[in-house]
Amino acid sequence: MSELTQAVARRIIDTVGAHGVPPEYGFQFFSVGFEPYLAIIEDEYLSSFIPQGGSAFKLVIGMYGGGKTHLLYSIRDVAWKHNFVVSYVALSPGESPFHRLDLVYGAIARGILPSLTPEDLLSGFEYGMASFLRGWYAMKFQECRSKGLSGEPLYSELEADVERLSGVESLSFLRAIKASLRALAQRREDDFENICQWLTGESYDRKTHSRHGILQRIDRSTAFTMIRSLVQCLRQMGYNGLVVLLDEAERVPSLSTRQRDQHLSNLREVIDACGHTSFQGAMIFYAVPDDNFLEGRTQIYEALKQRLDTVFGGLNPAGVRINLESVVSDPVEFLESIGQKLAEVYRVAYGCQFRDEHLTATITSVAGFAADQHYADEGYKRLFVKTIVRALHHLRQKGVPPSVDDLR
Repeated sequence: MSELTQAVARRIIDTVGAHGVPPEYGFQFFSVGFEPYLAIIEDEYLSSFIPQGGSAFKLVIGMYGGGKTHLLYSIRDVAWKHNFVVSYVALSPGESPFHRLDLVYGAIARGILPSLTPEDLLSGFEYGMASFLRGWYAMKFQECRSKGLSGEPLYSELEADVERLSGVESLSFLRAIKASLRALAQRREDDFENICQWLTGESYDRKTHSRHGILQRIDRSTAFTMIRSLVQCLRQMGYNGLVVLLDEAERVPSLSTRQRDQHLSNLREVIDACGHTSFQGAMIFYAVPDDNFLEGRTQIYEALKQRLDTVFGGLNPAGVRINLESVVSDPVEFLESIGQKLAEVYRVAYGCQFRDEHLTATITSVAGFAADQHYADEGYKRLFVKTIVRALHHLRQKGVPPSVDDLR
């Protein structure tokens, strides 16, 4: 689906106008400024280096409401285009703090998604390991049917596909994947759910899981092994690998010294792993509002600063830092470009037309108003998209551009 329908347009306007966040589908119709970054990520990494066995880490820096999620959704689309499984994780202090890598692993496993069509994204879909395994099994089943197989020969072919999975670091993880697929084939739904609970890091029960060959707990000491094993399994199953989009979407409360040290240690482990040949087919983006977490004088801070001090761009694709503010050379001009695109979405959503001079005056006024908040706590880009939708409602209903007082 590349055409903007009225239903999709209404969903975009409602989501953006209410919360200032991009919708899962439809953000493409008002994207501005990300194209150079996306082209480098696609050309240098997702179409070549990562499928060939490379791995990479990038740090995305942008204030809250500054476009981090919008960029990550855009990267997800590029990754899907190149046959990657993607896991978008909104890191939260309660459920997936970065100093608890076991919880982060669980969030990654619960967030994995193979490529979806716009229709899938709009009609509702399920994230996570259980849905992914069901989808993979159904795909293999249909492949067997398309070969004219049925009955016992069909299930023998499916079993051969399962048995071919190998070369995974954690034997328990490999056994769990195989046992879950066999449970699907034999319609043992309880076994499938129990195994998926372990695969997503929810629980380990020796009596329940050991009979499937699962002898290892998923905890802080084994979490990164499980991440590597997940990527290895995905490549064995026919995908080019895994793209992980970690989005620090909530403000992180003050951490204890121990938690902060563990946070930094985990980050260093992830970055270093991306340079090892044992971690192939993975690309990790870590989006944060600022780099204040690097302000410290101990050895771990210095080690991380050295790993994160290069800037990503056309002249240095190997650079690590993607600074979203560098996308914008002129904030007003940038916001006006977004405003023109959202106005077109609005026209489709409500089947209305605006006088050109009224629309230009409205967009210019709102862009100036939001740009003045450039250094406010809320990202001025989020403030702009929420305000421009409100201004367009005003313009449609009253026929004249809103005043500055109307926008406050």
